[in-house]
Amino acid sequence: MSFCRRYLPGITPYNMTRHSNKFAFHVPQPDVPDVLSRVPKVPSSPSALFSHRPNLRGNDAYSRESPASRGSAQLPKRMKKSLSTAEVESYTQPFLDFITQNPTVFHAVDAVATRLESKGFTKLSSREQWNVKIKKGGKYFVERNGSSIIAFCVGSNYKPGNGAAVIAAHIDALTTKVKPIPTKPTKAGYVQLGIAPYAGALNKTWWDRDLGIGGKVLVKDRSTGKIQTKLVKLDHPIARIPTLAPHFGAPAYDPNPNPETQMVPIIGLDQSGTERTNTSDNLSQQSTGLLQGDSVFAATQPPRLVHAITRKLNAEDHATTASDIINWELEVFDTQPAQLGGLDKEFIFAPRIDDKLCTYAAIEALLASTFDTSAQDNPQLTDDDSVIKIVGCFDDEEIGSLLRQGAKSNFLPSTIERVVAAVAGGQCSPDLVSQTFANGFMISADVSHAVNPNYLSVYLENHAPQLNVGVAIQADPNGHTTTNSVSTAFLQRVAEKCDSTLQVFQIRNDSRSGGTVGPMLSSAMGMRAIDAGLPQLSMHSIRATVGNLDPGLGVKLFKGFFDHFEEVDKEFT
Repeated sequence: MSFCRRYLPGITPYNMTRHSNKFAFHVPQPDVPDVLSRVPKVPSSPSALFSHRPNLRGNDAYSRESPASRGSAQLPKRMKKSLSTAEVESYTQPFLDFITQNPTVFHAVDAVATRLESKGFTKLSSREQWNVKIKKGGKYFVERNGSSIIAFCVGSNYKPGNGAAVIAAHIDALTTKVKPIPTKPTKAGYVQLGIAPYAGALNKTWWDRDLGIGGKVLVKDRSTGKIQTKLVKLDHPIARIPTLAPHFGAPAYDPNPNPETQMVPIIGLDQSGTERTNTSDNLSQQSTGLLQGDSVFAATQPPRLVHAITRKLNAEDHATTASDIINWELEVFDTQPAQLGGLDKEFIFAPRIDDKLCTYAAIEALLASTFDTSAQDNPQLTDDDSVIKIVGCFDDEEIGSLLRQGAKSNFLPSTIERVVAAVAGGQCSPDLVSQTFANGFMISADVSHAVNPNYLSVYLENHAPQLNVGVAIQADPNGHTTTNSVSTAFLQRVAEKCDSTLQVFQIRNDSRSGGTVGPMLSSAMGMRAIDAGLPQLSMHSIRATVGNLDPGLGVKLFKGFFDHFEEVDKEFT
C-alpha cells in the first residue's frame, strides 16, 4: 500500500476436503488475545515440495512440470472446494522462497511468468494481434516493461459481454535505485555508490543492513546487433549504509539525516588507484561521453561494479563484456532471507512484503482455481466458467501508478478490451466493452495494517486486524479505497462460500490513509470493486511481519472469489 522463471515450487496437488459454510466477519478489539495456542505449525519438510533447475534469464528457477506429468486424460469439471488447513499451510515455504529469490521487481515478474508458463499459460505480445491467438478455455499472460504482468483465463463458456473477475495488486515494493551515473568521489578510502530512494525507502530502517544489488541489464548481442534484456542479482552483501556511533553526540541522533550526503552506501575500499576520485572535470567528461563511443555506459559506472555484474552474467552463460552493456536498471535490496519466526514459527519476517504478498496469493489463487491442461500444446481445456478470470500485478504503485506499467495506465482496460474483441471475432463495440466492465467485479488486493500491541491507542476500535486470521476489508470515507456496502456484501458472500474469515480496517480520523490501485482502476472501467488485503506489521520498513498462514489464507479467499464469482454475482441485481 502506498502513501504515495522460477517463480515458486509447484504446490502439491489439491486434495480438497469439504468444509461447512460457516462464515464470520471478524472485527477484533484492540486488546489483542494470545493466539499462539491456535496457530498450526508449518509442515516440517516443506522443501520437499520443490526442486531447482538452471535458467538462462539470469536467476535460479524452479523446475517446470513436464507435459507428461500432467497426464493426457480429458479434464474433468472443476470441483469448487475450499482449501483445507494443510493446503493453506503448504503455501508458506514457497512464499518465503519467492520473496528471497526475487529481490527486484524485474525478478518477481520474471518468476511469475515462469510459474504461469509451467502451468500451461501462453505468453502474448502487446505488439502483435491477439484475434487469432485467444480462444475460449485458454490461459494467457502479457508483460509490460518487464515489471508488470497480467494473467487471465477465458472461460470455456464465455460469451462477449459477460463479466470479468479481477484481482489487482502491485508487485513493486519500497526500494532504492542506483542513479544513472552512480560513481562517487572516493572519501577517506571508501568507495561509495550513488542511490536514490524509491517512494518511502531509504528511511531509518535501511541503516546498517546487508544490501545486495540486482535488476535488469540491457546487453547487445555482438553477432546479431540485437539488444537483449538479462536479469542479474549480486545477492551477497555488497553495500551498507553505516550509522554514526552515539559517542559522537548530537549528529548521531539527528532525526532527519540528509539522504543525499549522509545515507550513501559504502561498497568497497579504494584499491590503489582502481577507483579514481572524480573531480568536476572528470564528471563533465563522463557526461559528454554519454553521446559517443561503444562502451560509454560502462565508463560512467564504478569499474568494480561493472566487473562484478559482467562476471555474474558470464557465470550464467552470457558471454558478456563491459562494452556489451548498453544500460541497466539496478535496485539495492535487503539480502537477509525471508524466514519463519516466533515460538511456534507463527510469524514470517521478510523484506518486500508490501506487496509481494497479495501478488503471490492472487497468482496462486488463479492457478488453484483453474485446472492444468492435459497437454502443453492444448491450452483450451480449463474449466466451465462463463467469465474471464484476471490477475493484474502492477509496477509503480508506491509512486502513484502514473507510468505506462502502472495501474493508472491503459494496461488492464486495454487487455480486457482486446480479450473481448478476440472472442467476439473482432466485432467489438464500446457497448460490449462497457457491458463487460459493468458485469465485472474487482478486488483491489493490497496489504493492510495489522494491530501493533505496543501502539493500541492509534487503532480505531473494532478495526484492528490480526495476523493469521484472514484478509481485511479496507474502508475509507474519503475515497482512498473502493469499498462500499455492495462490494462488502459481495465479498462476504464469497467468504461464506469458501469458509474464509474477513476482518475490517479503517484508520482513525486523526491519521491519514494510504492509497491503492483500486480507485483509479475502478473509476477508469466503472467496475464494482472492493479493497481487501492481508494485514502486516511494520509497513514501509525494510523488513515486515505477517502470519505464517497469511499467504495461504489469501490464496483461499482469492480462489473462492474466482470459484464462486458467477453464483454470487447472480444474487445481486
